[in-house]
Amino acid sequence: MLKGFREFILRGNVIDLAVAVVIGAAFTAVVNSIVANVFNPLIGALFRADSLDTALVLEIPTTTGGVAEVRFGAVLGAILTFLIVAAVVYFVFVMPMNLLKQHAEERRKAGEPKPEDPETELTLLAEIRDLLAADRAAGPGTHRAE
Repeated sequence: MLKGFREFILRGNVIDLAVAVVIGAAFTAVVNSIVANVFNPLIGALFRADSLDTALVLEIPTTTGGVAEVRFGAVLGAILTFLIVAAVVYFVFVMPMNLLKQHAEERRKAGEPKPEDPETELTLLAEIRDLLAADRAAGPGTHRAE
């Protein structure tokens, strides 16, 4: 039982997944801070509100005499957060990795010898013809040793 657990834990994909979760959590904190401290105040200033959560609020009276709030600003903030995360992931991780892979593939292809044309039956027959013609030209009773 412990052997199976040890094999499970030491599998490469489990460790990679654990690292990804930890890095993702730390990265989420950074992105949330950027959105909360940079983008929300800028957009809130455009709508004359402290943050997107209080910007673009639609108040709807309820039948009980209260007020329900529809917070379009909070939805806009969530969309911006998603777009910022997607942009950072793409430009910081995906694009550089794709460029590295492309560069490595180009270097690998440049280092490989170019394949020669494969021998066909026609080229082999032409070689045999040429060898037979050379033997005939050398005279009877002589054979080439190769």
